[in-house]
Amino acid sequence: MVTVTESAQEYLKALIDKQDTSDMGVRMFVTQPGTKMAETCLAYCKPDEIVADDEKVQLSSFILYLEKKSLPFLDEALVDYAADKMGGQLTIKAPNAKVPNVSEDSPLDERVTYVLITEINPGLSAHGGDVSLVEIVEGNIAVLKFGGGCQGCSAVSITLKEGVEKTLKERIPQLGGVRDVTDHSVTDNAYFQ
Repeated sequence: MVTVTESAQEYLKALIDKQDTSDMGVRMFVTQPGTKMAETCLAYCKPDEIVADDEKVQLSSFILYLEKKSLPFLDEALVDYAADKMGGQLTIKAPNAKVPNVSEDSPLDERVTYVLITEINPGLSAHGGDVSLVEIVEGNIAVLKFGGGCQGCSAVSITLKEGVEKTLKERIPQLGGVRDVTDHSVTDNAYFQ
């Protein structure tokens, strides 16, 4: 799932050794996972900060704790350290942080978010818009929120039914439908007014 190169392990171990806490580990997580603002993070993890449902990965000299809700977004992540003339650079590459690898077995919300990010938002971005999942409610209804040029757009109801809902239901047959919770009375950036 997550690969931490030997050079990265040595670098992180050296940082851990400078702390005054024994049994210190490293925790890896993604903030705002599945969004364009996703950030993959590493943090010290003291023994009293361990979260019970974190996945534990025993590395050569410390334990890496992977946040449970971040697991789909950390798949295929790579932590590497490259020494250079200035000291070195720790890099984290998480190709699924913004868009997780999903399958038919993935939770419904992850599959909806995946289709929104990979298929629907690229088309909406041409008009300066986007749509995101707020939640899945009873009846497998996806509650969506439009932003950018889609907020207040006079064509949003057509976009919702003929574009977004149609595409989502084709890709995810278990989806019962969609509902828009956007306040479309705000038309400042609307593509069509």
